[in-house]
Order: sequence, then C-alpha cells, then structure tokens
Amino acid sequence: MAKFTFNMPDIGEGIAEAEIVQWHKQVGDQISEDEEFVDMMTDKATVPMESPVNGKILEIAGGEGDMVSIGSMLVVIEVEGEVPEDVVEEAAAETEAAPGSAPAPKDEAVEERIEVENSDASDADDALAADPKPEPLPAPTPAPEPVQHAKVLATPAVRKRAKDLGVDLAQVKPAEDGRVRHGDLDQFLSYNAGYGAAASPRADEEKKVIGMRRRIAENMAASKRNIPHFSYVEECDVTDLEVLRAQLNSNRGDKPKLTILPLLITAICKTLPDFPMINARYDDEAGVVTRHGAVNLGMAAQTDAGLMVPVIRNAQAQNLWQLANEISRLAEAARNGTATSEEMQGGTLTVTSLGPLGGVATTPVINRPEVAIIGPNRIIERPMYVTGSDGVERIEKRKLMNISISCDHRVVDGWDAASFVQALKRLLETPALILID
Repeated sequence: MAKFTFNMPDIGEGIAEAEIVQWHKQVGDQISEDEEFVDMMTDKATVPMESPVNGKILEIAGGEGDMVSIGSMLVVIEVEGEVPEDVVEEAAAETEAAPGSAPAPKDEAVEERIEVENSDASDADDALAADPKPEPLPAPTPAPEPVQHAKVLATPAVRKRAKDLGVDLAQVKPAEDGRVRHGDLDQFLSYNAGYGAAASPRADEEKKVIGMRRRIAENMAASKRNIPHFSYVEECDVTDLEVLRAQLNSNRGDKPKLTILPLLITAICKTLPDFPMINARYDDEAGVVTRHGAVNLGMAAQTDAGLMVPVIRNAQAQNLWQLANEISRLAEAARNGTATSEEMQGGTLTVTSLGPLGGVATTPVINRPEVAIIGPNRIIERPMYVTGSDGVERIEKRKLMNISISCDHRVVDGWDAASFVQALKRLLETPALILID
C-alpha cells in the first residue's frame, strides 16, 4: 500500500487560495481515477477536482466553506502498490505557484505528506488509529420550558380540534360556565384569521454562506464600501419599441424570439460612443480609469447558486438576432454551471433586469471595477397625454418603462449619467433609429 497526497493545484488566474464548495467524496470512500471528488471556487469560477489515481480516501483538507492555499494538501488517498512516477511528477508540476501568487504556507506536516509514502496495509491502519479523536460537539442547548397555563375545561373533541388547528385553548374565552365549546373556538378563529399558521411558525434554519453566495456577499460589500454610488431614473415611452419588436418576431423565421433586452443592448451600444465615461473600469489602487472602445456587456443572470454575470463580448458588433442567441446561451450556461472563467470576467458595463418583477425603479449595485450598471424596469400600461400630428393633445394608453442607472461618482458626474440616459431614451422612443447603422 502507498499513500498519495493530492495538493491543491495552481489553476491559474494568479490566485493564492480557493474555497471548498462541495465534497463529492468523504473519508473512507473509494475513488476512481478521473473521478471528481470536490468542487473548489476561485474568485472567477467553480473548478471540479479529479483524482489521478484509484484508491481509498484517508484524509480531506476541511469542510465546505474552508479555504485551501495553493500547494496545500487537499486529499490523501491510499492506493494499491506504488504510485506511478508520472502521476507524482504531474502533481508536483501542477502545484508550482503561478507568477504573482502567494507562496503556500510552510507546514512540516504538509511537507511530509507531499512525498509518496510506501507502506503496507497495517502501517496505514496504525496511522489512522493514531489520529487524534475529534473534539466532542457541545451539548445542544435545551429547549425552553413551555409556558404553563391554567387548566382549560373542554371536551376531548374540542381539544383535538384545537390541536389540529394549532390553537392554544388558554387563549380562547368561553362564553359560559368556563368550558370551551366548538362555538367559542369558531368565534376565536373568526377574529383571528390565520391564527393556526401564526401559532406554528416554521423552524429556524441556519445556512452557512459559502461558494457563490459568499463571493456575491464579498463583492457586493466591497462595491458599496468602496464606491460612492448615485442613481438616476427616467421614464421612457416604449409603445413604438414594443410594436417594432412584435413586427420583428412575426417575421423572424427560424431566428430566436426577441425580448426587449437585445433592443435595449443595441440602443446602449449606439449611445455609448458619445459617453465613454460610462463604458469604463476604474482601478482605484492605481488611480487609473480605462475607457473601453469595445462593449463587453455583463448580463446579470439569476441562478440557483445566486446572481452571476456572464459577459457578452463585443456586443456593439452583434445584430439583434446574434445578441438574442448569446443572451440565451450565456444565461443557460450560468444556470447549469458550465460558464467558463473567461465568460465570467472582463465586463465593461452591466445590465441587470428583473423582467416582469422589475418594479417601478431600482438602485442596482455596481459590478466593481466597472463604473456603471443599467437596470430596465417593468413595462406598464398607463394613460398619457399625447400630441398627435394634427397638433391636438389627447389621452392615449401607452406602454411605459423606467430606466435606472447607478454610477461611480468618483469618475462619472451626475450630468453625464443624466445626459446618457436622455440620449438612450431618444433611441428607445424612436426605435427606427436603433436599426440604422
């Protein structure tokens, strides 16, 4: 028998550590070559780790949510015979620190495990037996004693009905002779609608904040802590835009169905050349603002793991149908966890939309180090005064949508943000201009 130590490999991006998101194997489990045993998360993406050998897991680095440094032990596997030399060499090469990454902490125990130890089965069993026993868990806090009430007079049938409804009979006032009857219970319920649900609350639940949820929490906290946000909201009449969208969809053939998002993105890309301060990234440590020519548009997508922001590359060079395809592809990749690291970084501006849940107005948080984020809100129908071509003002039913924008006040002035949104509004309210090159 031999023990093989799989150390946390260098997976690029200049990272020094990664977070344990989910173990697929535990101590004592058998594992096959190329089988995934843990998901590790960096600042950019979740990366599954695969075993290079067959064997039995003897030791793991920690629990979900723990951080593991590059080069540190991730898992120890017991294998039959000796570990192939090429596996040892490949593992050593993968754990070499990338340029700019922090060196792994030196720990004598870790250094000893880096070497492949050949031993017989009895040695492995002795080593396992010698491991210190885990500290016992603290005794659970005893539940508080229930409040004692005076004896309530009621028939067994009334008591059973009250129990099924979740009603405390001590709170029901009897009408006569101190005995609670069905009529008293009915009257209590009529004045306390929904009492049963309120009297039996769902048990509290503690959930550790790890993985994508933790990354979101850290990024949002950093954005609000470091960026002086300001938001601006404007109302747009998108009646004609919706007519144009319906016309395009009715003649789309085998092309994807258009939502309003591709039209909005096209309008944004046409507006940005006059407002380069919006399509920018701010390196606050270096004190440098980079105004980008290409529009690499981040698209906020809700997933089971939390909000993810895949990036549409060179959005300004794509037509409506190409944008619709890319929006669908990236949203699906984000939801099923197949989005690559490259697809999740490098954005220069973000659009976040809640669709029909968009509300009247939003104040979205900037996706740092970008300097702006745009949030289209829900489309609603409302009567408006409209001046016709004959110069007569009349009331018409129109489709209205608010556009929200949040900006980094260190590099974007309020005048710039308002002027950008007003220019964007002109395109949305005259949608033929969106299709003109």
